[in-house]
Amino acid sequence: MNNVETIKVVPARYPWRTVGAIAALFVLAVVIQSVAFNPRWEWGVFARWFFDPVILEGVGQTLLLTLIGTVLSVMFGGMLALARLSSSWLLSSLAFGYIWLFRSLPLIVVLIILYNFSYLYDTLSLGVPFTDIVWGHFETINVLGQFSTAVVGLTLVQSAYTAEIIRGGFLGVDHGQYEAAAALGLPAWRRTVRIILPQALRTILPSGFNEIISLAKGTAMVYVLAMPELFYTIQMIYNRTQEVIPLLMVGAVWYLVITTVLSAIQHIVERGLARSERRSAVNQSRAAGRTRTVTTTQEPVHASLS
Repeated sequence: MNNVETIKVVPARYPWRTVGAIAALFVLAVVIQSVAFNPRWEWGVFARWFFDPVILEGVGQTLLLTLIGTVLSVMFGGMLALARLSSSWLLSSLAFGYIWLFRSLPLIVVLIILYNFSYLYDTLSLGVPFTDIVWGHFETINVLGQFSTAVVGLTLVQSAYTAEIIRGGFLGVDHGQYEAAAALGLPAWRRTVRIILPQALRTILPSGFNEIISLAKGTAMVYVLAMPELFYTIQMIYNRTQEVIPLLMVGAVWYLVITTVLSAIQHIVERGLARSERRSAVNQSRAAGRTRTVTTTQEPVHASLS
């Protein structure tokens, strides 16, 4: 008769983890109590201004700047990344110089220079350099207003960072993919769009969305242009009412809402991209299985005749 020994499974215990969780909850409770029950935060003022039409108009300007800046910086940054990866030393050098310059300059400096651009140049002319041939000219003060200056400044700075993110994504793709795409005889643009870019997106998306979130917060810098976006609007209100802290909390919560929505969009896009990659891998494995089935050679059958 065999003696069956019963093994008792004892779960691992982590007492310090429990202590750390309790301490973290205690600190969180202290913070919540100090914020929620301190009358100096003036939550009544916060509630009164949070959905005020002036604040909502500032939020709209912030979202518009973020959207336009994102689209333009992705387009211009993509061209810079391709120029940076180009075999032409001139294009690569010019792209490197642009990226070096605008990654080095603070955004607020770029905005102030652009806003005073009409002081440096009265007109912008389009023609052949070092000749008298001019096809047209524009008054600078009529071209660069508050909104256009903000868009141009945000695009110039953000495109430099976006270019490096896109370039890093392309460099992350295995070189064999480039060789295989070239062996198919596809044009360069088709190789880039259909084969290389979908693989590079896995690297580009997380860093790219981080830059979009940074751009949304960076729009607060355009307050130096006296443009009524969210932060400048809040400044104007608390300078008049002297209710500084609750109005700053209004801006902080709206920025939290914007960044939370962008983070949710990032999660949805990454999950959709991962799902499509899994579907593609399954389809490839099925196709490979069918190919092996078709190409498998069968043993010939010989019938013996009597």
